[in-house]
Amino acid sequence: FKLQQLDRRYGLLRRGGVVVDLGAAPGGWLQVSRERVGDGGFVLGVDLQPIAKLPYDNIITLVSDITDEATPELIRKKLPRAADIVLSDASPKISGVWDVDHARSIELARAALAIAGAVLAPGGRLLVKVFQGELFDDFVSDVKMKFSFVKVSKPAASRKGSAEAYVIAKDFKAT
Repeated sequence: FKLQQLDRRYGLLRRGGVVVDLGAAPGGWLQVSRERVGDGGFVLGVDLQPIAKLPYDNIITLVSDITDEATPELIRKKLPRAADIVLSDASPKISGVWDVDHARSIELARAALAIAGAVLAPGGRLLVKVFQGELFDDFVSDVKMKFSFVKVSKPAASRKGSAEAYVIAKDFKAT
């Protein structure tokens, strides 16, 4: 529901679009993305774990670590063209130690930002989940350097009291 709510509000997914979904297991966001891009679009899911094959020819998956520096090139090779949007709902394994969990969340968000920089078309979009905390504002500032529009949102589908927030970025400034 989170992706659907954010898409309705910010117009992220478009017919015929190319989507990269980071942290894609078990596949819910892949299905929502495929529904929005239709038959003419393409969706690539990336996760550490294999994802069960979905019944569409225009969804493929890749088993890879988004923090591995080789992953952006692996993703690029699978795409039919530069991506229109990079999604990341990736979450670290929760340790229960807030500072550690927050830092790991920021690490995953920074990996998503780096992948976006490598695979997005000019004008592309980014949606990334981040746990709020002391490193959050610095991350948002870094996103603002690469995109013209940046908003932080907490969809209604997020649990009450959850520290997760979504950074929505549009109009990628390709360099």
